Amino acid sequence: MHGPLYDFSPVARMLLMGVLLACGPLLMVYLRNRRNTPLGRTHALTLVTLFLTFDLVLFGAFTRLTDSGLGCPDWPGCYGNASPLGASAHIDAAQQAMPTGPVTPGKAWVEMVHRYLAMGVGVLITVLAVAAWLGRKGQQGRPGISPWWATATWIWVCVQGAFGALTVTMKLFPAIVTLHLLGGYMLLALLTVQGVLLARQQAEPGIGVVSARLRLAVGLALALLAIQATSGAWVSTNYAVLACSDFPACQGNWWPQMDFAHGFEIWRPLGYSRDGGHISFQSLTAIHYTHRLLAVLTLALLAALVVHLRRVTVLHKQARLLTGLLLLQFLTGTSNVVLDWPLLAAVLHTGGAGALVVVLVWTLASTQPEPAQAKAPAGLSA
Repeated sequence: MHGPLYDFSPVARMLLMGVLLACGPLLMVYLRNRRNTPLGRTHALTLVTLFLTFDLVLFGAFTRLTDSGLGCPDWPGCYGNASPLGASAHIDAAQQAMPTGPVTPGKAWVEMVHRYLAMGVGVLITVLAVAAWLGRKGQQGRPGISPWWATATWIWVCVQGAFGALTVTMKLFPAIVTLHLLGGYMLLALLTVQGVLLARQQAEPGIGVVSARLRLAVGLALALLAIQATSGAWVSTNYAVLACSDFPACQGNWWPQMDFAHGFEIWRPLGYSRDGGHISFQSLTAIHYTHRLLAVLTLALLAALVVHLRRVTVLHKQARLLTGLLLLQFLTGTSNVVLDWPLLAAVLHTGGAGALVVVLVWTLASTQPEPAQAKAPAGLSA
């Protein structure tokens, strides 16, 4: 049964669900930090929101990988209802018409839980934005961090909501789904910066002073990671993971037949090329193999960066985390190919990319370049 793509009749009830979900973390932060300063409570809430946003990214990957993105084909509710319970008749009719999906009761619940979690995170980010403006004068005469960080995060989460709506109403359009995933990583980055700045503001920890070349290397690694994450999102949203089922070669060749022109047509429906024909297997191969080649470059640069970070005492923790995450990404990326795209590995691969973003942004936000007049010893890690 087809209905309107947008039906805002359940929006008030869904917003209430988001508020109720946000009350749990808000109460927990208050009870655990009731003797803390307002700045300390804001810092704690920022870290909790960062954790829950990371969970939301993981659940978004789970939603996509279980083909649940169209479990409710309208937005923001499910067939005009606030939950699949009220839409059971519509869901059953859609399932009878197409038993394999995309609409089933299980997929509808997965999709709606994802929307509920997104609204809960949106409420928490709204609270952070309000708290940032109320506490903008800082504490004990010291200037606080700019409230525009929290405001930018609030604006971005609204943009994410719009991409989430378009993901459904444009029927998993690959470019939109890719931007939606990258937007989740951007939220992680924004919240990480705020967490670091708030920690420094309340405790005044010594900021790490490193060479300008090391910070440039971290920035370049983050830029390359963004490109690699975009490539990975393009693989996932086009379902191109299984275009190569062997490793390290692909289809028994080091350079299989590939169609880059059609594979990287950006504005086209899922499964089709811009001219309306079905996307070819060679196009999917080009998408997959490009991601694999970029992975080699990204892994090499990040591994080299780890070596230099280990030489800086204040960055040992980041170096250890990067080492573990690189190993995780290699293992999960490889298992996606040779083990026929297992769900757990695929979700962890998406989460690992998000965690890499957090660690690299944390590294940048917690360091500053040494003064230009200082003598720079040899090596990036001076």
